[in-house]
Amino acid sequence: MTRGNEAGRTMVQPRRVHGWKMLLVAAVVLAAFGQAWRARRPGRAVSDVLHLDGLTMGTTYRVRVVLPPGADARMAGTLAAAVESRLDEINARMSLWDPRSELSRFNAHRSTEPFPCSGELAALVARALDVAARSGGAFDPTVGPLVHLWGFGPGGRERPPPSPTEVDAARERVGYLLVEAGTDRLRKRLPGVELDLGAIAKGHGADAVAEVVAGFGFDDYLVEIGGDLRVAGRNARGEPWRIAVDRPDPEAQPGERLHGLLGVSDAGVATSGDYRNFRRDDRGEAFAHILDPREGAPVRGPLASVTVVAGDAALADALATALFVIGPERGPAWLAGAYPDAEALFLVVEGGDVREIATPGFHARTDYRTLNAGPGRDH
Repeated sequence: MTRGNEAGRTMVQPRRVHGWKMLLVAAVVLAAFGQAWRARRPGRAVSDVLHLDGLTMGTTYRVRVVLPPGADARMAGTLAAAVESRLDEINARMSLWDPRSELSRFNAHRSTEPFPCSGELAALVARALDVAARSGGAFDPTVGPLVHLWGFGPGGRERPPPSPTEVDAARERVGYLLVEAGTDRLRKRLPGVELDLGAIAKGHGADAVAEVVAGFGFDDYLVEIGGDLRVAGRNARGEPWRIAVDRPDPEAQPGERLHGLLGVSDAGVATSGDYRNFRRDDRGEAFAHILDPREGAPVRGPLASVTVVAGDAALADALATALFVIGPERGPAWLAGAYPDAEALFLVVEGGDVREIATPGFHARTDYRTLNAGPGRDH
């Protein structure tokens, strides 16, 4: 079943148009793409799959539910309505595009007095602040002023790179220690601070929809919002869910050139990369939307993408951004110390070749196969 969204739906910041975090996993159930690994196991029947598709958070969502024998397919409409209702609720709390959302009203709240909000928004901000603290500010939900300054925020447009003076002025309002999160309220320590949850909200949305699906009694499903995924159980063939990882190529469309195939169950998956949402300065040099909040400037270097597998999609979403900023030299050790249950795969482009750098447990946790890696692989 496919469901579209009504016109005028409130949107959280789009992943492929704005924002400092852009996920580049194709997030493909391979049966739809006709890739390898799709052969049935001998004697195993393929289960029916319920399809739900729509628009949310400035991007698309997909839900795939493996129906157990005897399942009543007539409940599809009820599940679809529950999914969209939950997504509407999240948008009303976390959208940067709706001036009436809780997040927009908090950003407009030019005061250090506590701001009452939903427990859901407060909890997600607290989680984002925790990742920020553990990463030393490589991930920072207060990065909004810098995102706007570089022209990647809501309503952003191409502009010359900002001057050092402009960057310094924006950085005065950036810092995860400038926000406090309680159980049902937020507080600024500086009136001009603004939150941007673009690097964690879509993952949270995928987790929230997964809870809705599980609440209907299903054990095997995939939820994807703008590339952030939450998967549970097995696919229709009784195998781990298969996800395509794009080869870093700014000329290719998502899913057009694949670098690898990732098999995973009961996890969240997210990827951050710099080759789809970028601009060029007056010298023709590219600068991407992923900013280092500590420096106030885009991350530059040979790293093209980071794919993270974690316990849920919100954490994978935030860690992918943090690791892109930290980089492949220090990232694996930092992840092992700060989040030992998460794993990552870095793709580094050098001279047109793609080199893989995987954390020690990545291949043990996932069923991963490289399709086109180039000459080097580090594990």
